[in-house]
Order: sequence, then structure tokens, then C-alpha cells
Amino acid sequence: MYRIKEWLLSDIVSGISTGLVAVLQGLAYCLLASLPPWYGLFSAFFPVVIYFFLGTSRHISVGPFPVLCLMIGSVVTRLVPDEGPPANITGFEGLTRDEQRVLVASSVTFLAGIMQLAMGVMQVGFVVMYLSDTLVSGFTTAAAIHILVSQLKFVLGLEVRGISGPLAIIYTLEIIFEKITSTNVCDVVISLVIMVVVFIVKELNDRFKSKLPVPIPIEVIMTVIACGVSYAFDFKTRYGIDVVGHIPKGYESPMAPNLHIFQETTVEAFPMAIVGFAVAFSVAKVYSVKHDYTIDGNQELIAFGVSNIFGASFKSFAASTALSRSAVQESTGGKTQIAGLLSAIIVMIVTLAIGFLLEPLPKSVLGAVVIVNLKGMLMQFREIPYLWRRDKPDCVITDLKTFGASKEFHTFSFILFPFVFFSPRCSVLANIRGTDIYKDRKDYVDIYEPEGVKIFRIPSPIFFANIEFFRGKLVEAVGFNPLRVLRKRNKALRMIRKLLKKGYLQWTSLLKELIRVEVEVYIVACDPYILEKLHNCCFFDDEVQPSMFFLTLHDAMLYILEKHPLESTEKKPDYDRVKNLPSFLIHNPGGSLRSRDRNVCILFCLFICVQQYLL
Repeated sequence: MYRIKEWLLSDIVSGISTGLVAVLQGLAYCLLASLPPWYGLFSAFFPVVIYFFLGTSRHISVGPFPVLCLMIGSVVTRLVPDEGPPANITGFEGLTRDEQRVLVASSVTFLAGIMQLAMGVMQVGFVVMYLSDTLVSGFTTAAAIHILVSQLKFVLGLEVRGISGPLAIIYTLEIIFEKITSTNVCDVVISLVIMVVVFIVKELNDRFKSKLPVPIPIEVIMTVIACGVSYAFDFKTRYGIDVVGHIPKGYESPMAPNLHIFQETTVEAFPMAIVGFAVAFSVAKVYSVKHDYTIDGNQELIAFGVSNIFGASFKSFAASTALSRSAVQESTGGKTQIAGLLSAIIVMIVTLAIGFLLEPLPKSVLGAVVIVNLKGMLMQFREIPYLWRRDKPDCVITDLKTFGASKEFHTFSFILFPFVFFSPRCSVLANIRGTDIYKDRKDYVDIYEPEGVKIFRIPSPIFFANIEFFRGKLVEAVGFNPLRVLRKRNKALRMIRKLLKKGYLQWTSLLKELIRVEVEVYIVACDPYILEKLHNCCFFDDEVQPSMFFLTLHDAMLYILEKHPLESTEKKPDYDRVKNLPSFLIHNPGGSLRSRDRNVCILFCLFICVQQYLL
């Protein structure tokens, strides 16, 4: 199925660009895991190769993710602290501190991979539904703050021991301020220059992305320049800055995980498995909708599970996807995971042949790159006013997670939250003949359903954990996927306009079917509190208006029948109406699609009785 002429060149360009970024981010994010930098190259290689064979997304770039690296770093520093003896774990005997840390990181990664694989085999990919945007936003923003503080020691050139446990971020800042007079000026200047230049060029990439053939790889460019300048002026000896140092050539022999470490890290491994999958699946879903293909959540769990198990055997740490790296892979023209495989080859070349060129790279450069890439997560602070207007308790949850000083608080919430129980219910209603009563059509025989009208009732509360379930049931009730129909309709309309313009096609009742794709949505019996919340959230606009709400179901049905009498379907279509067909209000990003031989004009009445709240 691979289209060599159409895709290969784009995948090559994308693979090279993504590979260069993956090398840099692998080295940088490894510092968050409190491991020697070159182990980040292992994490940018082994999981990518496995995902190439097992993954379903064509566009995400698999590898280190800063939040996961931070979570691994907290486990590593807890069991193998910078100061003092390590934890009493069988298997640590005779190992150096770095070797002990690598063993911890690979073991907890192996355990997280087992959990992901087990969830995939048991078909529990739906667990990601329990993670609301607010919860994930609060978690990632809090993690961004921890990451920012953890990188200050590299940016300032200070020696600060790793701290884990409650209020770790406060104690770390205290140590930094105590040693602030020992700041290495050279590290600070290098970091500031890197951050300013990278930030400006990234903004230019975003502003002129429609005009640039590929984004400017400014991180790679600045890294090469910093390496050259550091080597030429011998920054390590002359100014005492900390550099990456010796990078061993080749890969290390595989090793088995430590079962004693499994017992010590089970609590941390589970949220790692969930967070890694949730982030990757969210990014993959965005690109699958954009490029019109489907992804399988359960298969993604299996792919990441096997990737982490295999990678951990070769001393890599937990993999997910970094948003910036995936954006590079997609924006540079990547069509398939061939681009991901080529990026892994670039990382392999660096590991096997030219890694020594990165030895003079200052660690302050890596710290600056990490901080600049936190922009997206830190900018989520702007959502707080909107969340406050939408739902004050929800906003408080976000603030608690954002400003909570302990990473254990976030870990606990991710373990507890997936076990919240819910049992959504929905049904398709029909009119009982001769009355104004509407009941579940499965329960009655003598019913009336006007052609082209579907009444979908949701008596359960609608919130983030069940919205995907209701979307799937909604598409099933209608009989077609509006997003897929919209894309096919627009494609067909372009062809029809071309044929009509050339005179090769005349108006026929086939063409009438294309006009009947419009979908109107009406909401009835809605609580006034929900209407007020929708107004506060700026839900309404020129297309979605308050006039879509009705007091009773029967009122809405009478309005629909008056507005769309059945005999009107035989009216002669006109060309202008085809040209100006409105868009759908229904969207279903996941689930299976039902095919239809023809498209009819469906007028949709959505009956919602909200008992608690609507998010």
C-alpha cells in the first residue's frame, strides 16, 4: 500500500529533520531522568523501531517525553540519591551510581511496559477517557514547573543534589538561592543566548509555517554552533562549565530487569503507563483526524508496551511522544512511520559513529533547550480564567494540581481517578401514535417516526469520561459518520462542479442525494443552569444559536415538521444550494464507521436531560 512516488521523498526529508531533533531532545530530556545523557539516544532508537511495526499512527514521533522523564527521575533519585547510600536493593552490589540509576530507570520502564501491554491485551484502551482535559492540563502544567526548576542548576552552572518527596521543589529552590552567588556566568550567557534565539525562531516558524517548506531546525543549528564554540575556546577548562563529556560508541549489551525494583516502583509505574499512553494517543488522534485515517487505542497500548519492554532490555527509559518532535515530523511532510524509522537511523548513526562530536556540548545548552520547549505547557496558565467561568470546582482542581508541591499528589490522583464508576444510558425515541408522548422505540410496536428525524435521548450526565461513548452511540443511531460524509461530499462536489462546468454532467436525482446531507441539531428540556453555563463558556456563535433549544420534545417535533414538510424533498435542487451547504455540527473522532448506499437529509433532535453538570 506504500505509495513510493508520492510518499518516499517526503518521508526521507521528514525522517532526517526529525532524527536531528530526536538526537538533541534525547540528550536534553535524559537530564530530567537523572541519567547520563547518552542513554537518551537509546530511548530515541529502540522504541521507535518497535513502534514502526506495531503502531497505528502515521505521524507521531516516538521517544523521550519530558513529563515521563521527570517521573522517572523522581524514582531514580529516591532509590539512588545524589548524596548518601542507595536503597537496600538486591542487585546494586558492585555497580557504580550511574549503573544503579540506569538499572532503576530500565526496570521501572519494563514494568510500565508490562502494564501497557496487559491493558492492550485486555482491551482497556478506554481508560484514557477518564483523563479529562482539565486533569491532564493541570498535571502537565505542574510537571512543567518541576521541569523548569530542575533545569535551573544546569542553566546557572550550579551543583544541586536531586531531591524527591513532598515539597521537593521548595527545597530545591532553597538550595539554588543559597548557592546563587556561585553562578557560572558563562553558563548563564550561553543559556540566555540559546533561549532567546530559539524562542524567536520558533515564533517565526509558527507565523510563517504556510510559507516555509520546512520549519527552521533552530535547536539543531544552535547546538552545532555551541559545540563548535565550546570546543574551539575550550569552555570546560577555561570557564569550568559542565559538558556532556565522553559518549561511548555503540550499544550496550541487554540486561534483565530487577524484580526487587519492581516491588519498590509499582506505584510509580502505573501512572507512567497511563500518562505515556494518554499523551501519545491524544497527539495521534489529532493527526488521524487531520489526515483522515483511524487509530486503534488498544493496539497503541500494545505497541507502546512492547516498545518499552524491548527498549528497557537495552537500557532505554520510558517512551511516549514529544509534541514538538511530532510536529516536526508532520510539518516536514512525513506521511508514514517510514519517517520515524529514518529518524531512528539518524540517531543510530550518531550513537555508532559521530557521537564524539557532541562531547564538548555544554549541559547548559541542553537545559536551555528543555526550558524553551516548555512554552506550550506553561502557556496553559492562560486557561485558568476560562476554566473559572466554566466551572469553578474544575478550575480549583487544576490549580491544586498545578501548584501542588509534591509529585506524589499527582501520582495518587492518576492512580485513583481511572476507577471512578459511571454507567451512561441512551436511547432512540419514537412517537406513540395519536399522542404527544415519546418513548424508547424498542419498547413499543405502534409508533411513528417521521422520515429523516432521529430523537436521541441521554438521561445520564454528560461529562468527559462518557462523551466518546455518547458520540459513538449517536453515530450508530444516525446510521452514518457526519465527518466522513462531509469529506466525501466536499470531494464529490468539487468533481461535480468541474463536470458541470465542462458540460459533461446534467442535474439528476443523483445529485439530489448530495443536497440531503445537512444535519440540524435541536436540544430540548435543558436545565436553565446548563444554558447559563453554555453562555458563560461562549458556546454560541453565528452558527450555533440559542434558538436550537426547545422547552419540550413535542414542540421541537412540531417545529421540525412545519419547517421541513415531507413533500419538500421532491423540490428541484438548485446549484447555489449545493455550493453553499453548511458544515456538520456532529463529530466522531473514533470508533467504526457504517457505510451507506445513499445519503438522506437527517434532521436530528438531541434530547438531553442533564442531572448534574455538562463539561
